[in-house]
Amino acid sequence: MPKLAITGKGGVGKTTLAALLAHSYQQEGNKVLLIDADPDANLASALGLPESLSKQITPISEMDDLIEERTGARPGSFGGMFSLNPKVDDIPDRFSATHRGIKLLVLGTIGRGGGGCICPESSLLKNLVRHLFVGRSEVVILDMEAGLEHLGRGTAGAVDAFIVVVEPGQRSVQTAGAVKRLAADIGIHRVFIVGNKIREASDRNFVLDHFSQEEVLGFLPFSEKAIAADMQGLAIFDADEQLVRAAREIRERLAVGSEE
Repeated sequence: MPKLAITGKGGVGKTTLAALLAHSYQQEGNKVLLIDADPDANLASALGLPESLSKQITPISEMDDLIEERTGARPGSFGGMFSLNPKVDDIPDRFSATHRGIKLLVLGTIGRGGGGCICPESSLLKNLVRHLFVGRSEVVILDMEAGLEHLGRGTAGAVDAFIVVVEPGQRSVQTAGAVKRLAADIGIHRVFIVGNKIREASDRNFVLDHFSQEEVLGFLPFSEKAIAADMQGLAIFDADEQLVRAAREIRERLAVGSEE
């Protein structure tokens, strides 16, 4: 089962792609575990989770008692002894919410004192992400911010595809370039691009001018219907058939690439 990590500059549509792919894989009969590792944590809305279910979700990084139980140290503590290999294998099934056959787990922010901190919550979350990619048998999709705080060399080898979402614009392209370099530094070499918010041919050409055709998995069209769905808290997958078709094409291209 594919293990995917999706990233990019804030606001480019990482969550949109993650939700679309999750539904697409689920419709093909796959078990899907979707991981929200973005500080904005809005995957629940993109999936169309009812508000009553969304309110039951607590980010793992905010579960102080669980972190202390597993690591031996209270979150927020620094300089003390704590486990670098805490038990995490039961966490996805215990603390995820299930909607339309998709499990959603919210990680929260790594390290309240900074992304690179050495602290109990960081130890738990990084070990959990490693388990999600290495030890799970279902499709795993990680929606993360532009940094790679949740990934490390121990996880890199299990990532089947690292997808950077870009929109037509220099800042988005520059962020994608920086993410590609960071990914290579930890051993992730299957890095792909998805263009989002594409309105016309010039937008597609802008993306293709900056990345090779081999790198680009596909394009998602700009969608007023998706914006309306977001405002109403409805699943993006139900909003726009054009987006659904584009996501399926991206999934199919990923499958072809994994067989080569």
